[in-house]
Amino acid sequence: MSKLNKKELGSKTAKGEFKNEELITSKFNNYLKDKDAKKWLKIMGYNYKKIDKLIALQIPVRLSRKNLSKYDLDEKDYETLIKFKKADVQVKIIIEIDGILHIENLSLKKANETASYNQVDKRTVDSYQKMWGFDDEIAQCLKLFTGELNLKEYGFMNTKKENRIFLNELPKKSQKMIIDFFKENKIMVISDILKGRGGLSADWMLITKQMKNGDLKYVLKDINFVMNFYGQGDVKISPRGSLYIGRITMQRKGGTPDPTKLQFKISPNELFEVK
Repeated sequence: MSKLNKKELGSKTAKGEFKNEELITSKFNNYLKDKDAKKWLKIMGYNYKKIDKLIALQIPVRLSRKNLSKYDLDEKDYETLIKFKKADVQVKIIIEIDGILHIENLSLKKANETASYNQVDKRTVDSYQKMWGFDDEIAQCLKLFTGELNLKEYGFMNTKKENRIFLNELPKKSQKMIIDFFKENKIMVISDILKGRGGLSADWMLITKQMKNGDLKYVLKDINFVMNFYGQGDVKISPRGSLYIGRITMQRKGGTPDPTKLQFKISPNELFEVK
């Protein structure tokens, strides 16, 4: 079997994510017959027998202004919604007793028995600086880390083929600045990369795990539980020169596309191991 290049692999992964979102949406819309959907609704606090109406909608990666009303969203908040969007599927529930529209937003992730990490956020250093307000010196260090800035122009003698360095190759003072910032702003950072903000922030994380025999397993967790779980642990530079923020890894993207962006990754399989 021929090897996939990075572009083909990325395309295949994207299609896989799209199919997963379609599958989850379909299962919710078929909740009266789908045992997984019934279980998820119970975890969310709903008795499926008392639901008068349920509509599950897949939320596109690129959401146009004209479709905002479909998700009960206000156009004036469009920029914030798109910037901090984490929801992939929205479930609208109407219960006979209270007649209130309940909206649950889900962030979907895929895993398999051998995969160790899943990307949860990826942006330029400048984007993160605008979001979190770290100073220019930290921004400069992170851009040297991602390869956005030329090492030689900043006094680093690069003997490697790639034009970037690991965090543990920065001066100790710079390493401390980065660690201190993410330690002091840990809650905000974790919330933004896992939950998001605004009307399309995630209330839940649902992970689909494909087993070697082709079976699918699921785990659904409240997003606050997810943030607390992945936030457990110190902020420190990893042995390989990336940054640990609890159970989250901040590393340079590399490869194509977006070779100079920062990315944050988690191991989704870990959520199958906790109650």
